[in-house]
Amino acid sequence: MFANFDFDVIYRSLSYVLLEGLRLTLILTALATLGGLVLGTLLALMRLSSNKVLSWISATYVNVFRSLPLLLVIFWFYFLVPYIGQWVTGSSRPMQVGAFYSALITFILFEAAYFAEIMRAGIQSISKGQVSAGYAIGLRYSQVMRYVVLPQALRNMSPVLLTQTIILFQDTSLVYVLSVTDLLGAASKIAQRDFRIVEMYLFAALVYFVISFAASQLVRALRKRIAIVR
Repeated sequence: MFANFDFDVIYRSLSYVLLEGLRLTLILTALATLGGLVLGTLLALMRLSSNKVLSWISATYVNVFRSLPLLLVIFWFYFLVPYIGQWVTGSSRPMQVGAFYSALITFILFEAAYFAEIMRAGIQSISKGQVSAGYAIGLRYSQVMRYVVLPQALRNMSPVLLTQTIILFQDTSLVYVLSVTDLLGAASKIAQRDFRIVEMYLFAALVYFVISFAASQLVRALRKRIAIVR
């Protein structure tokens, strides 16, 4: 199978696969992580709220999204978001959202369910004594969360958050089914054009491996550093 392995096709396609495909993958990962973290933090605070309605809404959201296959959710939002946009804006026709933005919305909403559970565990890891001390010096709930709880929770949960981000980076390859030119999509286009499937898919797998492995080493080093601080 490797007798006629063509390294030249990889060299010729480097600029396209890395500058176009990998760039889009990293942008999608970064934006989805940021959006998912913000929404996930909000969901975690709702889940821990004494308000039973807010807690129930958050718990239902998390359980629903964590029970669904990501690929199915990607298809759902790709076909539903234009009609949701039409309903919100009152337009006479479905909105032109595009595959990239549909995928971005999907990943933000989907990953928020996982980030919410991570943040909930992080918040609950902070001792109640510190929360009580915050209230004792006159801080409101929002101030206690902002200045006392969340900074420590983010530090404690940063290795797990980074691990979930690595998983998200790998999961972005699923946007290939929407014909988005991410890393896998770019490699696939070259493979089909030049009939070099083995070379291009192996190269894409190598890029995913190198980035994921490097990030996992960062997570390991961060865990050791946090352990020393404690």
